[in-house]
Amino acid sequence: MTNSENLQTEKKIAGRVHFIGIGGCSMNGLAQILRDRGFEVQGSDRNVSPFTERLTELGVPVFIGHDVKNVEGCGTVIYSAAIPADNPERVRARELGIPEIERSEALGMISERYADVIGIAGCHGKTTITSMLALISEIADSNATVHVGGMVDFLGGGIRLGSDELFITEACEYVESFLTLHPTVVLINNIDNDHLDYFKTFDNIVNAFRKFVLRMPENGLLIGCTDDEHVRALLDEFALKKLTYGIDTAFCPDYYPASIEYNGLGCPAFDLMHRGERLGRIELNVPGRHNMLNAVAAATVALSHGVSFEDIARALPEFHSVKRRFEYYGERGGVKVFHDYAHHPAEIRAAMDSAVRTCTDGRVFVVFQCNSYTRAKTLFLKDVDCFKTANEVLVPDIYPGREKNDGSVHARDMVDAINRESNNAKYIATFEEINDYLKKNAREGDLVLTLGSGDVYIQSKLFIK
Repeated sequence: MTNSENLQTEKKIAGRVHFIGIGGCSMNGLAQILRDRGFEVQGSDRNVSPFTERLTELGVPVFIGHDVKNVEGCGTVIYSAAIPADNPERVRARELGIPEIERSEALGMISERYADVIGIAGCHGKTTITSMLALISEIADSNATVHVGGMVDFLGGGIRLGSDELFITEACEYVESFLTLHPTVVLINNIDNDHLDYFKTFDNIVNAFRKFVLRMPENGLLIGCTDDEHVRALLDEFALKKLTYGIDTAFCPDYYPASIEYNGLGCPAFDLMHRGERLGRIELNVPGRHNMLNAVAAATVALSHGVSFEDIARALPEFHSVKRRFEYYGERGGVKVFHDYAHHPAEIRAAMDSAVRTCTDGRVFVVFQCNSYTRAKTLFLKDVDCFKTANEVLVPDIYPGREKNDGSVHARDMVDAINRESNNAKYIATFEEINDYLKKNAREGDLVLTLGSGDVYIQSKLFIK
């Protein structure tokens, strides 16, 4: 029986598979995995993107725009969480009796077919760690299938196709979607108060990670970052086989960096240590302390699965940022422009403190676009100290994302909260006005950093142009 037949029989993924929202960073990877398993796949999306272009190059039919005709003749429809129930293709699928499967459920079905499943979890850093592992797998020829929730240049997308034995995937906590996975190894990088629109309380977030760990078999491996107090507490709860990593040696991690040095762009070099033994030197070409921690995390996973230190040390210097993770956009008039997907105070602090300050001796202009009204209310109205190292913080109107504006919060409220801590924020409603402000005020040697997971990355290119 073929892999395709197995999945059809046991997991109810059958016939031609249509992906609604196939241009999503996870969806395109799932489409490629199923195609590799012998399924006929196709999909639709609202817009052309690098992901849809990559699928077209591979010969996967991609329809731009949603049309009821797209699902006719299909056996299964897989949709992303961003696709509502009244989407015309979903409505037509129900009329025709075509089974619908949500993206995270499909990922769980696919993961069950692998002998060893490594779930990379945490509120921050999981895309980078998973991408580093994809590159290590390439260099070490370990033949892992890797599923990344981002655009990775060396993969030409977000997927590395390998054998049926080892599957490495991002494990996303939002709406507890990682609870569909069947992990044999769980890595938790950190636990933070994010996605409160769904979780409501921090205790619910911690409990979601607890439930994820409980999905492992008794012989599973739990890997945790000891720098994070909430991860340390979770490690103490479970009588599982464990490995730890971190930067702060006060908490006695198994793997940690030593003899740390930074170059002029803020990229670290360090000795990787294992319980007091020096394994060797690693040099990175991505900036920041947080990326050093991500590299140690990736190395810990790789070493636990038999990859040699030599292969890890060869792979990591070749790693360059995932799209929108402290990505260098270019320069205008001697002003460097970077963008980072950071949309949580902890991520912003990492971008500011660990990366930006090592990249310039000039002034730092931050353009921060909050990506939802809920996030503005829960994270950016009090104790906003993550922008302290910026000279100026320019705040446009809030990006609505999945939400509607009920009038309860405005970008001006966030500016007031930032100014109570650092007195360096300005409300400037539109990106056109921000562009004009930067042209007048940013000088040679300064740096512009745009932050957020909305459309700020598109708008920030106005300044370079």
